[in-house]
Amino acid sequence: MGSNGKWSTADVPDQSDRIAVVTGANTGIGYHTAATLAHRGAHVVLAVRNLEKGNAALARIVAAHPRADVTLQELDLGSLASVRAAAKSLRDAYPRIDLLINNAGVMYTPKQLTADGFEMQFGTNHLGHFALTGLLLDNLLRVRGSRVVTVSSNGHRFRAAIHFDDLQWERHYDRIAAYGQSKLANLLFTYELQRRLAAQQKNTIAVAAHPGTSNTELMRNLPGILKPANALLAPLLFQSPAMGALPTLRAATDPEVEGGQYYGPDGFAQQRGHPKLVSSSAQSHDEELQRRLWTVSEELTGVKYPV
Repeated sequence: MGSNGKWSTADVPDQSDRIAVVTGANTGIGYHTAATLAHRGAHVVLAVRNLEKGNAALARIVAAHPRADVTLQELDLGSLASVRAAAKSLRDAYPRIDLLINNAGVMYTPKQLTADGFEMQFGTNHLGHFALTGLLLDNLLRVRGSRVVTVSSNGHRFRAAIHFDDLQWERHYDRIAAYGQSKLANLLFTYELQRRLAAQQKNTIAVAAHPGTSNTELMRNLPGILKPANALLAPLLFQSPAMGALPTLRAATDPEVEGGQYYGPDGFAQQRGHPKLVSSSAQSHDEELQRRLWTVSEELTGVKYPV
């Protein structure tokens, strides 16, 4: 760590010979996560929905570090067909995967459905990543020190519950509560995955992180009533996407990290700052809730895990 005891990109160990798959890597936190891993020597796969934006991100990474080893993989987390196709390509290309970083996400979207009829935030943020992780897990299980890092949010605390009686918000849509459900699901998934991994093997761990409040493209769907306050408070409350990526990078690379941990900023209310071990809500640690969500997720996606 730095002389001030704060963890930064300087603390990311050499990543040579490691394969890292980062979803949503064309912008914001995902971009900075992917760029840092590539600059540290990893072969990084930018798993993105929009290949044009993905190519631009790849060009930026290589322009900054000409020896960076970066490739693109088309992936639309809102389509299980796309997730299955991407997973097959990745499995075939990379028999061994060291890092899967489930970063991509949508926030506060107007009511929309994925290609499979899921509510957009739950379908993209949770179910898409649940399916992708399950389909790639065999390739991670072979690698000592491999990790699944899933990006959650402070939003897992706000009006958050798993609405098993209406998971897809068909009766009444609340974009903030739906986001909270999806981010709570990310943590329930991480903790249940870690328990299953720990029971069977020692190679792979599951970890979670959150970026605090970062000024990224996620903010584009803020409700109109919040936009003036957002513009006013952003310089005080928000941190850069590069800072927002640090908790993810620490969860992915710090040798001291253990399975089932959660990393976030060290500042006031975990809004901004350098990454440290943080706690998540009591609800996220409810083992019955974790197992129930897992069972429903397997049913909805048709993906069965090898653990």
